[in-house]
Formats: sequence, structure tokens, C-alpha cells
Amino acid sequence: MESSRRVSAVRARRRPTRAGVVLSTELIVDTVLRLIDGPGGDKLSVRRVGTALGADPTAIYRYFRSLDAILLAVADRLIGEATAGFVPGPDLGASLRDLAGRIYRSMRAHPRLAQLRAHRFIAGPHELQVVDTGIGLLLRAGFAPADAVRRYRDFTDTVFALAALDVSDLPPEQERADWETWLDTASGLPADDYPNVHAVRGHLPAMAGSAFPGVLEMMIAVLERDGGAPAFDG
Repeated sequence: MESSRRVSAVRARRRPTRAGVVLSTELIVDTVLRLIDGPGGDKLSVRRVGTALGADPTAIYRYFRSLDAILLAVADRLIGEATAGFVPGPDLGASLRDLAGRIYRSMRAHPRLAQLRAHRFIAGPHELQVVDTGIGLLLRAGFAPADAVRRYRDFTDTVFALAALDVSDLPPEQERADWETWLDTASGLPADDYPNVHAVRGHLPAMAGSAFPGVLEMMIAVLERDGGAPAFDG
């Protein structure tokens, strides 16, 4: 009797929706990601997801306990897509540079999920695999276990934070106007009141753009310097 109830429940869940689709966790994640990246993606709701799927919104709760759980699954999907094919090479710096670049580009490509991805522990299979791979890189470079964990956290938190910082809700023209106003103001500051800014005023344009490339290279240089292994031999 119990077995037949389970079979009936599975069959009920696998019935096509009124739009003729069969729900699955993968389909829900696909749909939510499309909605987030599209117009009005900042106004996501379970009702809106259900409408997009042609399903009653309550059907979604058979697969995810909440909208937050769906968002975490979407974030894990993006980690998996970003790191697909990533294979650490024999060079520590090159491997970290590749990994960081993949994460950064993925964050920039999906700006509405940037803050969530920067602040949350996802605990999905793709995130856990990246953690295992990243810590393994540092262990092989000669770091003690405790140091490998701490340095990995510092490295990835910085990458996520810089990517989230580079994601802006402002239109590009507004960002450009804000920067030009700041630069005009700072460049004209009097030497008596702002001696240091005045002294470097010709170099202030270097403050434009992302800090990601420079900070990444500084972090990698420190990790390469502090690694205890005589060689990172893949």
C-alpha cells in the first residue's frame, strides 16, 4: 500500500503542466535564470515562475522548499558552468588566474545574482567541487592544511567581492558622468589643502576601471611567495 502511494505521488509530480511541459529541478532552474537575466528580473516571485512554466505555483514547492532555495540552486549552476573544463595546471599562478577569471566573468555576466553569490554559502555540488579543487591547489603548493583553507577563503572572497563591486545598477552613462565629475573635482583640489592628491593629480585617471586585475596579481604573487613547496609540479 505504501509503495503504491509513493508511485502515485511520483506520477502526479511528473504529469505535464497546462503548457505541456514536465517539471523538473533542471527546468525550474533554467526558467528562473532566464527570468532573472531578463526584463524585470529583480521582481522574481514563485507566482511569476509558475506562470512562466505554465504551472500552478504550488507545484514548484514539490521540487524546492522556497524561492531562496531555487536561487541557491541557480547560483550553483552558474558555478558549474563557469568552471566546466577547468583543470589545474603545473603552474600555481596560472591555475589561480584561470579560476579567478572564470568566477569573475560569470559574476559580471549575471549581475542580478552577484550579491547573492558573493555573500552566501551555497553548499551545492559545483561549489563544493570548486572548494575541493581550490584547496587542493594550495595544499600542493606547500601550504599547511589550516593555511590552505584560510588562504583559499581569502582568495575567493576577494574575487567575489571585487566582481560584486564591479556590478552596478547604474546606467553606463551615469557611471561615466559620476567618474568624470569626481576626476574633475579631485584634479582641481588645491595643494595647500590636499597636498598628496595634488601631487599625483596626473595619475588619478588610473583610478578608473576595475581593481580586479591588479588585486588578483598581488594575491597570486603573495601566494606564490608564501607557498612552502619547492615546486608546484601538477
